[in-house]
Amino acid sequence: MGDTFSWRRCVHARIQRESGVHWPCPTADHPGTPTLFADSFPRGKARLTPLTYNPGAELPDEEFPYVLSTGRVLYHWHGGTLTRRSKLDDIYPEPTVEIHPDDAGEIGIAAGDWIRVRSRRGKIRVKALITERSPRGLVFIPFHFTEAAANELTLDARDPLAKIPDYKVCAIALEPL
Repeated sequence: MGDTFSWRRCVHARIQRESGVHWPCPTADHPGTPTLFADSFPRGKARLTPLTYNPGAELPDEEFPYVLSTGRVLYHWHGGTLTRRSKLDDIYPEPTVEIHPDDAGEIGIAAGDWIRVRSRRGKIRVKALITERSPRGLVFIPFHFTEAAANELTLDARDPLAKIPDYKVCAIALEPL
């Protein structure tokens, strides 16, 4: 236990000092492993399957000109994401929508404005977060907030190969309130 603890403490110090360490890093003085499977692969040769790109089931149009992507934010990652019983909620307390500055400027939205995000399935009210993290034409909304349930905007189409819901891509409109 003691050896494992001191090894972890040493590795964590390296991560801070070196701004990261490539994993796996089996010992405290190991240089890290920036390229995995350079000489071998766990099951022999890797099996790669090419896929043809297929656009999402719902693409932007004149009425819904933006693409919505939903997901988690760091401060809500498994920390009361469903119950919202977490001190992490103090760090990220309200629903936001990340919008590129050019898109926000075109429709008259400023940072901190409460706006309506609307799709063919519903609408929610969220606070605008103007950032270049989202490229033009794409907005991001965390799905943690029951008062602004982003997944209510998404569609229930399924990816034909993976057979998983296409929650990540749908067309939306942004409206100042």
